[in-house]
Amino acid sequence: MSTNRQKSPASQFVVGLFVVAVGLVFLLANLGWLDLDFTLHLWPTALIFFGVMKLVQTRTTSGVVVGGALMLVGAMILLKETGFISISWRSLWPLLLIAAGLSVVFKSTTGRSFLDSGSDSMEKTSGDAVVDITAVMGGFKRRLTTQDFRGGEITAVMGGCDLDLRQSSINGEAVLNVFSMFGGITIKVPVDWTVVLQGTPIMGGFEEKTVPPATPDKRLIVRGYAIMGGLEVRN
Repeated sequence: MSTNRQKSPASQFVVGLFVVAVGLVFLLANLGWLDLDFTLHLWPTALIFFGVMKLVQTRTTSGVVVGGALMLVGAMILLKETGFISISWRSLWPLLLIAAGLSVVFKSTTGRSFLDSGSDSMEKTSGDAVVDITAVMGGFKRRLTTQDFRGGEITAVMGGCDLDLRQSSINGEAVLNVFSMFGGITIKVPVDWTVVLQGTPIMGGFEEKTVPPATPDKRLIVRGYAIMGGLEVRN
């Protein structure tokens, strides 16, 4: 098993600031200077923060939609629980459907990727060098056979993604951005690829199950976040 694992300093800095902020809030509450119900206020704030993390990371339309939806839901819940707005849960959950629909519309106009919002699917392609996969409350499986894989983006929110690259090849180096929240991502790579993990797990995990090749000519760099979810890379 390879131990070639790194973390992005910028992502660690942002996550560290968030942990410090949460710790300060807990400290002020324990000292009696703040009167907050953490069950009602902490989770919506976390959703907003995770949405910001996704927006900073993403380079795709689907990523912007997912990040914006997390921020919107978190903000709505926070405003509702603090009494600033009066909205029922029956009116709140359709916002997720609207966000999913907008993502489908954007992707249908660009033709770059696929959104799965509740069913398992399998797509086989032979020429896609860049992937843009999003799974929301569902499962997505994809097998690529391209000989010039250049990376892309995978997002799994309360769902799972399975990307099979064992019949693909890299010309030098490829970067794959990942974001797993309450979900899981599995990436299968050829035995001649060197995998470099630069992920930041938050109550989740990154796991690499690969055997380092004799010559590190082909490198797959996996960057991103696993938030109460997981990512596994194996060959």
